[in-house]
Amino acid sequence: MRMNRLTLTAAGIVGAAALLAVPAEASAAQTTTTGIIGTTTTCGASGLQAGLSTRVCADISSGSVQLYGEISLAGPPSPGGPWPQTVEVLTGLSGQVVGGASLGSVSGYTRFTASTVQVRGVGGTVPCGSIVHGSFSASAYPWGPVPVTVDVVVPC
Repeated sequence: MRMNRLTLTAAGIVGAAALLAVPAEASAAQTTTTGIIGTTTTCGASGLQAGLSTRVCADISSGSVQLYGEISLAGPPSPGGPWPQTVEVLTGLSGQVVGGASLGSVSGYTRFTASTVQVRGVGGTVPCGSIVHGSFSASAYPWGPVPVTVDVVVPC
């Protein structure tokens, strides 16, 4: 009986170590196919910035990549509590082909209340097989930016 408990404990430790070895962001990336024919959307892991949930996504269609950042509530409003106030959020979105050209960048203020907001305006035509890196940041006093990223391969 003692040998079985020891074996069971060792197996549990090995299993837990295997789960912890997987990078957290690798499992958090999402790939979905949208309703637009031939468009694939890949989003990086979400993060908390300026008290809000943020993420950056890439729409890929026929060698064209369009990046966008999303801002949403980090959680549901408290029942019976006040509706979230409008916040002026300073945002920055940028993209580039790894080892190649910039896909551009946009920055400015975005008004956020409670509905998901998208920041767009970065993208272009990219050769197949290229890796595209996108970054999105949001800040509002007193919180500084903590950029979220996505890396995606453009299929051939």
